[in-house]
Formats: sequence, structure tokens, C-alpha cells
Amino acid sequence: MSKIGFSPIKIKSFSKIKTYDDTLPSLKYVVLEPAGFPIRVSSENVKVSTDDPVLFNVYARDQWIGEIVKEGDYLFDNSILPDYAFKVISTYPKEGGMITSETVFKLQTPKKVLRTQFKKAKFSEIIGQEEAKKKCRIIMKYLENPKLFGEWAPKNVLFYGPPGTGKTLMARALATETNSSFILVKAPELIGEHVGDASKMIRELYQKASESAPCIVFIDELDAIGLSREYQSLRGDVSEVVNALLTELDGIKENEGVVTIAATNNPAVLDPAIRSRFEEEIEFKLPNDEERLKIMELYAKKMPIPVKANLKEFVEKTKGFSGRDIKEKFLKPALHKAILENRDYVSKEDLEWALKKILKDRREVPQHLYL
Repeated sequence: MSKIGFSPIKIKSFSKIKTYDDTLPSLKYVVLEPAGFPIRVSSENVKVSTDDPVLFNVYARDQWIGEIVKEGDYLFDNSILPDYAFKVISTYPKEGGMITSETVFKLQTPKKVLRTQFKKAKFSEIIGQEEAKKKCRIIMKYLENPKLFGEWAPKNVLFYGPPGTGKTLMARALATETNSSFILVKAPELIGEHVGDASKMIRELYQKASESAPCIVFIDELDAIGLSREYQSLRGDVSEVVNALLTELDGIKENEGVVTIAATNNPAVLDPAIRSRFEEEIEFKLPNDEERLKIMELYAKKMPIPVKANLKEFVEKTKGFSGRDIKEKFLKPALHKAILENRDYVSKEDLEWALKKILKDRREVPQHLYL
């Protein structure tokens, strides 16, 4: 079992007779994570957790007392779930040692990065972005009929543009309109704490996508893991994530009916090796005057109390705002102000107040934070 370099000690579990080596450090605690079976058992997905840490400790000590482990090793269940593996996430002392009757165990739930539930959206909700919509039509055609495309499928697409311009909304609309599954993952969540975590998460992500096809895998904030090498000192070593992701984007495993859409605010900082994997890049732009008015009118209709103001007066004043800015930073604060003042409508004064607050906040925040 052990890879630590000590002499292995085999415990005869039937007699429960435990042998100790006094020369080895005793482990104070061991953090475990359910890892699963070394081979697929039928098609069953066994999930392991505990509601009683004290009971789990009694069970764990009885199972593994005398075992020698370090971080990265595996402990196998020998009774209830034969050969079920638990990965050793960390130990104290850090260099590893022997499990004793005093060792404290903690069962850690693996980090979940897959989110398959999503808010439905329609293309009618997307104001502007007409060029992006046209380019997305080929993705729709593919998701509706994957077999038609074969090796000519639009597998990897990059959405880029300023924050709040509708990249995530477009992806959700594509999934909704084609009745496809949708998996959203933030790129930073793919960076594991331990070697092997990232590649495992990415494999599971695409396995889930393949099982749920037709499916869109939406990777947000791609630049968090895909920075060009000249910027890598800013992000640390995420080569494991990048390599595992490149394997999937290269289509080494054919995932029919799966489209990867990645989003970034700044494609120029992406590593060329990653950027080259996207056969299509679709730009999302800030709304123009006409589009900003339509966005304001659309959200005003959804507000719980009416807006009693001429929204046309705010078109020029909101120049440079994204759709998200208009909703979250302009209309929402104005609505909250009206509600707090016990009024049953949003006034022009509320909107003016919200606008001044936005501009004041932007002047106080260093400009490089917007980049």
C-alpha cells in the first residue's frame, strides 16, 4: 500500500493483531477524500460521505491501524466496500508515518466544479450582438444534428469581449434553444490543490458532458489558466490544467455532440497554444446608443415597480456601460433606493442618484482594475 519508502508492514485483519514500528513517526491526523474504485463496477456511481465524524474515526482506525501512508497515497476499504479507495490528501507530520489508535481522520468531500442546472434563456433576451448571433447559428445546427457534421463539427469556440456583454447569456440561450445540456465551470476552479486533481476534474467534466450530449461545456474566465507564458509568473504553475484541457480540446477522445465554449475578457493574453485550439472566435461588443435604450426598457419592464422617467435621457449618460452595468449598477440601485424610501415607483431622481454613484465609484477605483 505504501509508497513512502518505509518497510511495508502487512496487518492480518482477521485477527485484528496490530504490529507497530516504533522507529516510524505516528500520524496525528489524516485527511481523506473518497476516490472511488480502481476499476468501473457495473455502472454504479457510489458516493461516500459521513454524518458522524466520531463514528467514522472509530471505523477508520479499525480498518487502517498500522498502515504507513503519506500525502498522495491511497487507503482501500477492506470490508463494507471492498477495494474502494480513499486518497490521502494531507497528513501530520507532513512527511507521513504510521496510523495508530490515536490518529484522527477527517473525510473531505471532493470539490464540485460541475454545475448542470442553469437558468434558461432566449435569444430574444439578448439585445444587440447580431454578428455573434449569426456566428452561433452553426453551433445550433451542430447541437441539433451532430451526426450531420462528423469531423467538421464546431467543437471549440472562444467568446471574447468586455465583461457584462452577454457571453454567458449567449451560451445559456444556445443550450436552451437547442434543448441541450449545459455545464458551467469557472476556470480557476479547475486548479486543484494537489497533483492530479486538475486532470481528474477535467476528465470527469468531459465524461459528464459526453454522457449528457448534446451538451455545451462553458468555461468562464479562461485567461485565469490560459495566460501566455510571459505572464505565467502572475498565475503560478497550472500546466497540469492546461495540458489536460488541451487533450480534450484536441479531440483525442471523440465527444460527439459536445461543444466547448470558453470566455475571456482579453484574448490577447492567452497562450498561443490554447488560443489556436479554438477554430472560431466570436466577439462581444459594448452596446451602442440604440441597444442601451432597448436594454434599459427591457429591464424596466421586469422591475417590481414602474419607472416613471424618460429613459432616453440616460442613453448618452450611460455610454460605455455593458448590459450588466445597466442592470446591476444603474437600475438596481435606483430601484432599491425607491423601495427604501417607501415609494411605489422609480423616479428620475433615483436614476440620477444611481448614475452619480457609479461615476464616483469609477473615479475612485484605479483604472487598471477595469482591464
